[in-house]
Amino acid sequence: MFKMGAKKVSIELESTEIDGRLIEAISNNHTRTDEDETEAEATRDKWGNNIEFLFSCIALSVGLGNVWRFPFIALDNGGGAFVVPYIIVLLLVGRPIYYLEIIVGQFSSSGCIKAFDMAPAMRGIAYGQVFATTMGTTYYACIMALTLKYLISSFSDILPWTLCRPEWGRLCFSASNNTVKGNDTSFKQYSSAELFFTKSILHEATSIEDGLGYPNWDLVLCLLGAWIIIGTILCKGIRSSGKASYFLALFPYAVMFVLLGRALTLPGSLAGIIYFLKPQWNKLLNPNVWYNAITQMFFSLAICFGTLTMYASFNNFRKNVYRDVMIITSIDSATSILSGCIIFGILGNLAYESQTTDIANVVKGGAGLAFISYPEAIAKFKYMPQLFSVLFFFMLLVLGVGSNVGMVSCVMTVIKDRFPRIPHWMLATVVSLIGFTCGIVYMTPGGQFIVNLVDFFGCSLIALFLAIAELMTFAWIYGTKRLCEDIEFMLGVKTGPYWRICWTYITPGLMLSVLIYSLLNYAPLTYKGIEYPIMYSALGWSICAIGVGQLPFWFLYEVLHQKGDSFTIKLRNAFKPSSHWGPSDKRLNDEYRIYRRSIKIRSMIPVSILKNKGKI
Repeated sequence: MFKMGAKKVSIELESTEIDGRLIEAISNNHTRTDEDETEAEATRDKWGNNIEFLFSCIALSVGLGNVWRFPFIALDNGGGAFVVPYIIVLLLVGRPIYYLEIIVGQFSSSGCIKAFDMAPAMRGIAYGQVFATTMGTTYYACIMALTLKYLISSFSDILPWTLCRPEWGRLCFSASNNTVKGNDTSFKQYSSAELFFTKSILHEATSIEDGLGYPNWDLVLCLLGAWIIIGTILCKGIRSSGKASYFLALFPYAVMFVLLGRALTLPGSLAGIIYFLKPQWNKLLNPNVWYNAITQMFFSLAICFGTLTMYASFNNFRKNVYRDVMIITSIDSATSILSGCIIFGILGNLAYESQTTDIANVVKGGAGLAFISYPEAIAKFKYMPQLFSVLFFFMLLVLGVGSNVGMVSCVMTVIKDRFPRIPHWMLATVVSLIGFTCGIVYMTPGGQFIVNLVDFFGCSLIALFLAIAELMTFAWIYGTKRLCEDIEFMLGVKTGPYWRICWTYITPGLMLSVLIYSLLNYAPLTYKGIEYPIMYSALGWSICAIGVGQLPFWFLYEVLHQKGDSFTIKLRNAFKPSSHWGPSDKRLNDEYRIYRRSIKIRSMIPVSILKNKGKI
């Protein structure tokens, strides 16, 4: 009986020797160049060269989240104490997810929707991510509009936020110095920079109980300008945005180093930087610090929004992205720390000028950090404040453009993959017009309330839910083992235990812990201490439900559309890779199927027989 079984296996082994030799030839030829790309794969746009992909990812990941969100989150979580969990989270969450999404996008050569051919039942994850990206795109353009407004104002002979206006009365003291007007301390006074932002720029409402109000048409024109910039960059497809990435990725660093040099020359700046870098170890035991570190990683690296999968889909199939992932994630984290040093240097100077040692309380958080504290600091510059103001806000604009171009490209790629005959310029125009129209709501007096609402419910919360589902799909449904086999076929490298353990256990475990923590500690959303009316809270949860609800909706859709005589068979098939899964290039896809067949047959052969045949 044993002899018959052994003979049968031996025959199977011999019958696959040709396949084995072919696979060996494939594995020995992973260094092939762009000539590998056949006509079928060439129909999809490609980056002009490998550097464009690298710079585009840097421009996408390094954005407003690094410059003003990271320092503010660090400030709220103990300064230097936050840097420690942030670096740990980078290694255990950020970098593994980043590499994973890049690999899936490059392997499938398709946007995030088609990439889920690996497990069609879970395709709703991608639709939810695209929805979150769309929501983020609208309010990101709002920040760009505010930046444009400040950039234009920076060309004034006197920076308009440095002086108090008559209509502000005794509420105001000049931002160009910290001397409070008058000796009456019975009421709170505000700097001219803060009043300029809230009253002259936003015309901000104290509440939205009575509605959002009418749009500020100056800001609407700035919003139109922002979308014209985005649409122009995207009109010719990925190649035009790739060319723009050289400037979008490099220019901000030139400005940041100029600002760092200026910050270091300000009195008291060193105390601020020390406050930022000196860890407060007792805060490391606070779960909220770790929660903020993980949520910041989403914004910092732009993971779990579908954009990285989309960018990687334009790579050549054999491109070694491992090195790029290491470079991009390292640069992104270094940029966050660099911007932290700049901001805390400025905050140290503000504390020095205010004659206080409480650095944590000399800054306004959120949008105020970019549009109140920075302008207030620039107003104190004795020489050429207009020049520094122009440089700073132009840098913010460039950062916003780099990130927003990536997010809009993700949405466009999903549409383009579904309707490939649509001219790219037309698609870019229509998407920009829709984005501009939707963004007008943020230009109202209650617009910042909506920005805060969309940021939390439409982006952060959706991304957190779907990130866990994405990791479970890649690591447990599709399987870490098969994923690593695909990487070996594509790149010719074996995946180390660090990646395997993170993808399978550590990263999803940490993400699930964060989700449970956030739900257990949920408190009603507020803006500037004001709780949202019930109607707006319901709107926020509805937005979140639409994003997360994509998962069960598309699950049922995919199951019902599978082949099979029973629901059980349909369900089983929905979790298997579809017949279209694999490299988009026909020849590479054929090689991949032979590769999979060889692995399957080898898994059926006892190790002892393989040893006898000299195969291992």
